[in-house]
Amino acid sequence: MAESIRLPPLPWLRTFEACARHLNFTSAGAELGLTQAAVSQHVRSLEAELGALLFIRLRRGVELTPEGGAYLPHVQSVFRSLARSTTELFGQGAGRVVLRSPVSFSLLWLAPRLSRLRQAMPRLRLELSTIHVPADYAGDPEGFDIRFGIGPFEGRESHRLTWERLVPAAAPVLLSSLADPGDWPHLPLLSVAGAREMWPDWFARAALPLPPSASYVFDSFAVALKAARNGAGAILASRPLADSALQEGGLLRLSDVELTGERGHFITHAAGRSLAAHEQVVLDWILGEATR
Repeated sequence: MAESIRLPPLPWLRTFEACARHLNFTSAGAELGLTQAAVSQHVRSLEAELGALLFIRLRRGVELTPEGGAYLPHVQSVFRSLARSTTELFGQGAGRVVLRSPVSFSLLWLAPRLSRLRQAMPRLRLELSTIHVPADYAGDPEGFDIRFGIGPFEGRESHRLTWERLVPAAAPVLLSSLADPGDWPHLPLLSVAGAREMWPDWFARAALPLPPSASYVFDSFAVALKAARNGAGAILASRPLADSALQEGGLLRLSDVELTGERGHFITHAAGRSLAAHEQVVLDWILGEATR
């Protein structure tokens, strides 16, 4: 029987390699998500296991001992070999995920968050398709759909992401052209065709008469929002999609009255379909972002 080979625990080796690169225990801990005390403990345990000092502790940082310097390239070579083998055997990615989403949600909610998804799943292949009309979903059983409405959706398991709140807003440059800011209802009113054409409902909710203003109707909220930011007129801004524009001052709220209801965005997948592990991670990440 072949003699078993005794190796130090992998976490100790990872900590040693990070400390040797940074020559600083605190920086290594930040990379690994460990406290400085935990890093020190890993290094002390590895040194005890090997029977040799690996670092010289200095007032600011550390230096490798001759033993540590000789050991480092072997440890790094093993890590590189393991990473290469993992890629060759299991592919370049953590998995492929298909996501179909309305253009406004993709542009205004999802796109600003993708850098955080990359940090959570750096090798994920995300295939994002833009939906313009409900027929574009076509009942595809693969991946996820972002649906807007009240729910539930036939044949789909759904998880709510947003509750829509509508508030009137306009660009500062447009408001500065008014002699009286209270005259904003006479500005052109920007609407979105379909479910979000809600100006009559908002004026009724605010107990104000619906003005005979000029109106522009768009087929995408993202386009209407861009037009509003450029001063084309007042928009019934859909929150949270318009939150960034409101927070940055690209749009100013015109009233404290918000029109709320049961509608919102949902992430859905085919009912009864078992999700792959990487799909479940993406679903959990999106749900987590919705609660931020």
